[in-house]
Amino acid sequence: MRLAARLALIALSALALAACAPAPIYQPAPGTLTALPYQVAQTPERYAGGAVIWGGRVVKVDNLADHSEIEILAYPLDKSQRPKRNDSGAGRFIAVMRGYVEPLDYPPGALITVNGRLAGSRAGKVGEASYVFPLVEVAQSHVWTERELGQGGSNVHVGVGVGVIR
Repeated sequence: MRLAARLALIALSALALAACAPAPIYQPAPGTLTALPYQVAQTPERYAGGAVIWGGRVVKVDNLADHSEIEILAYPLDKSQRPKRNDSGAGRFIAVMRGYVEPLDYPPGALITVNGRLAGSRAGKVGEASYVFPLVEVAQSHVWTERELGQGGSNVHVGVGVGVIR
């Protein structure tokens, strides 16, 4: 009987920890691509029109006559579709949004997740280096707050030694 009680406690604990992680913000469409921006940049014709959910750090916003473009340094996403800000970059892409986008709503350095479709690519530059940017026609976007980024992480830490709480 003790073994059954322990197994039940372990199962409930695992369930409680899993419940801490926020759900993904966008429902992936059937056939949503798992390719990263740097992979799409190498052979953009292979991925034309594919649905993507990508995220990363805002580099800059350009407002044009009828649309806005947000250059984003891509990061892999966690299970909640939050960019993993401590991960290495996965290339760059341009999020194309209809109309005017207020640059203050998408400040440089902000973390963002977008949901949309690939709409080709464009040659450009990163500094002096030539670069191919995949273009994403954005259906939805979400700029993450520090509070949202902190949610869902475990506050339980086990270890030996001295720790500092930030």
